[in-house]
Amino acid sequence: MKNKAEQTGEIEIPRVMPVLPLRDMVIFPFMIYPVLVGREQSITAANHAMEAGKILFLTTQIRSSVENPTKEDLYLEGTIARIQQMVRLPNGLMKVLVDGLVQGKIVSFTERKEFFEATVDFLLPGVTNTNEIDALVRQSTTLFKEYLKLSKTGNQDLAASIDLIDDPQKKLFFIAANITQSIENKQRLLSIYSLREQYFELIKMLNTEIDILKIEIEIDGKVQENIAKTQRKFIISEQIKILQDELGEDEDSSPEVMKLREAIKEAGMPQVAFDKATEELNKLKKIPPLSPEYTVIRNYLDVLISLPWSKKSEDRLDIHNVMKVLNEDHYGLDKPKERIAEHIAVLNMVKKMRGQILCLVGPPGVGKTSLGRSIARALGREFVRISLGGVRDEAEIRGHRRTYIGSMPGKIIMAMKRAGTVNPVILLDEIDKLTSDFRGDPASAMLEVLDPEQNHTFQDHYLEVDYDLSNVMFITTANVRYTIPLPLQDRMEIIELSSYLEMDKLEIAKRHIIPKQVENHGLVDYHVSFKDDAILSVINNYTREAGVRNLEREIASVLRKTAKNILEKNGGKEKKSRKPKQFVIDSKKVAEFLGIPKYKQQKHATASKVGSVTGLAWTSVGGDILSVDVSIMPGAEKLTLTGQLGEVMRESAHAALSYIRSNAALFGIEDEYFKGKEIHIHLPAGAIPKDGPSAGITLTIAMLSAITGKPVAGDIAMTGEITLRGEVFPIGGLNEKLLAARKNGIKKVLIPKENQIDLQEIPKPILEGLIITPVSTIPQAVSETLPEITMNLKKKPAGKKR
Repeated sequence: MKNKAEQTGEIEIPRVMPVLPLRDMVIFPFMIYPVLVGREQSITAANHAMEAGKILFLTTQIRSSVENPTKEDLYLEGTIARIQQMVRLPNGLMKVLVDGLVQGKIVSFTERKEFFEATVDFLLPGVTNTNEIDALVRQSTTLFKEYLKLSKTGNQDLAASIDLIDDPQKKLFFIAANITQSIENKQRLLSIYSLREQYFELIKMLNTEIDILKIEIEIDGKVQENIAKTQRKFIISEQIKILQDELGEDEDSSPEVMKLREAIKEAGMPQVAFDKATEELNKLKKIPPLSPEYTVIRNYLDVLISLPWSKKSEDRLDIHNVMKVLNEDHYGLDKPKERIAEHIAVLNMVKKMRGQILCLVGPPGVGKTSLGRSIARALGREFVRISLGGVRDEAEIRGHRRTYIGSMPGKIIMAMKRAGTVNPVILLDEIDKLTSDFRGDPASAMLEVLDPEQNHTFQDHYLEVDYDLSNVMFITTANVRYTIPLPLQDRMEIIELSSYLEMDKLEIAKRHIIPKQVENHGLVDYHVSFKDDAILSVINNYTREAGVRNLEREIASVLRKTAKNILEKNGGKEKKSRKPKQFVIDSKKVAEFLGIPKYKQQKHATASKVGSVTGLAWTSVGGDILSVDVSIMPGAEKLTLTGQLGEVMRESAHAALSYIRSNAALFGIEDEYFKGKEIHIHLPAGAIPKDGPSAGITLTIAMLSAITGKPVAGDIAMTGEITLRGEVFPIGGLNEKLLAARKNGIKKVLIPKENQIDLQEIPKPILEGLIITPVSTIPQAVSETLPEITMNLKKKPAGKKR
């Protein structure tokens, strides 16, 4: 670097000179380039330079977006240039033609305010190791020519110009000025003061740019190739169509179209569907195969062709055979079997009947789904199961319109496609689990499916033609009846499947579960059998359910451990002897295999307690007892309810308290009794949610017991809904509730009088040992549970003290 004014050729370069900031451009030495100057500060700097020797320093802004740059916004490295010409333009701008002389670097800025002025050092690079420089020059020249060939905007005249330059430094800056690079990369060349290092940096830039250009050319070639192939196929397709039209050939000359037309004729569609399929086929032949619409129409035709329109399976209507199959597959379930037998009998008479929609309602594991499969087997029909649990979108039932991407028919049409006949048995599983959200209400869409007066013209959005579902036998299942929407209930015949009794589970295990599991575990040749006490031990000590699913799991667990023991005794391998040993499993083996009992057989506490009453509840997994505890204490006049009670049960509690307060005189309660009293009702097992209206009578008796201080016998249980007038209304799930009472040692059960007629359908084993007392009013229930209050009423009328 030079520290004083020097002479470069015949041009004297001063040490201090004006600085002209540039935007979006870098000017190298040996370049003659026009610069448009518009900022007042820059115009002043150019004028000053013109007057003081025409020398100025050109540097680039670090950020081109800055309108009024400061010293910190400028690169320190740049080019010392000489003004060749300066012309003021009509629009107020000034055009300055500059000639780059040499690299320079700002040492420091002066204090001048009207424009940038700085002390600048400049560089006259020396050339060392000429052979290496020559090699670098040659390589950069070769790369520059390759760059020009690859570049779409490259000027091929530059390739000839580069060969006319001998000076290594001039050639360096010539190449740098004529390649596409960022301002930062070009500026980096000016920050290097060694010619050798500058060439290395330039070669790096050229290699990078050449690689990018090659990739761009490769991508462009692939795109053009794909476009050419598509255009070629389209042109050939159009030419074929034109030739066919000229020759008078039918479009059915295409093998694919001929195949589709033949399939449509053989599908047995009704006239409306046939016309629709023909219309879509005519559209298909006019659309190029590569068009997205072609695939949509082709898929639609495939669905229409694959649907059963007239194929029908022959029913086996021998009622004795049907009952034989049902009894083979299921033990008990007399009412559902009787209803199915009635349906078969009517089919024998009329051959076709509408309205055959059954809804099997009951706890999990009682055989609802398997009963539907048995019905299909008994009738000789195809069986298809559709799970409705968690279905939220209406389109899953009715299908999606073909305007949507990925559209498809709904579950009903897809089930018909799987069945392959127009009269299958379709099981709609868990219809009570249908939910609705912003995508629609699938329960409403099911109304048309399950309505015998409408489903012969069922409309799926995807098909766009009517489909006849009147030959289908629909069977639905649900765990809880009251969660099924009422319009759906109206279209179905509800058949309730109750919980299995202990003796039912014993027979089911012996007849169905154990033979099936013994075969599944490969133990048939070992004659594995269970004693009755072993099965009862599993039922009572390791399961607590309405159905038999857990019973089957526990029996499978016993058989797995049995298989393991057999192999261990045989040395780890199966050894079948001529007379295999019989393996009999008793209750001791069950305890050994299954470990500590999961459930202890505890009878309900029968001691009489004040404010503690036993109710009967029905849950989705069967019946259960419900303990209600009432405590009265001094405090604010309010009713506190704990134990995770639902809204209906809370309302029942408030209704019970209102009835007691409005009829206080009837039960010998003083009018002032409730002042300053807080009543707390608690239902134990607080982690389990409880709801339902049938606890009204239990809550009333419990509060009366706590208020009067009279105990209620612990072996009495009750169920019933109440009104503010003291009437007891009927309830559901009586079978399960009475079974729960019997299991827990209850002797006397109070039920609503209107439920007395339901006792005729209760199995006799459930009623054994139970005293069933129908009541229609709360005073009747009080006389059965709190006789002392009745005795007091007979002796002395209750009322206000005077």
